[in-house]
Amino acid sequence: MVTIELTWDEGADRSLGLPTYASAGAAGADLRANLPNRGTVVLEPGARALVPTGLRMAIPDGFEVQVRPRSGLALKHGITLPNAPGTIDSDYRGPLGVIVMNAGQETFEIVHGDRIAQMVVAPVLRAGFVVVEDLSDTQRGSGGFGSTGVSE
Repeated sequence: MVTIELTWDEGADRSLGLPTYASAGAAGADLRANLPNRGTVVLEPGARALVPTGLRMAIPDGFEVQVRPRSGLALKHGITLPNAPGTIDSDYRGPLGVIVMNAGQETFEIVHGDRIAQMVVAPVLRAGFVVVEDLSDTQRGSGGFGSTGVSE
């Protein structure tokens, strides 16, 4: 198990608790809206907002935290994260905010304490980059953007 160290932002509502896994098999831990005024954020269709979680974290070297949408909010209300998955690097120590977007048809209200996203802890592999004269051939080649079809 990897340990993520957390601290609270000044003024954060600590009664909301730390991120939690909703089930034994959950890959993502739920993040909650921790609003400074304990109020709401109203998102009109097409709007986006940075929603604070009240947390800061220390992620161990060799890992990242990915911030992803919650599927129920996406399906039922069109609430998503426009940069999903968002990456939090191991050397970042600032406030953890979630960019939330309303891709739905109706106004949506985020209430203080709502579960707004999930975070997944993942290992990071760093690559070396080199320039070569030619790339190896594959069956797919340079086909992209739907070149493999829809039903195949």
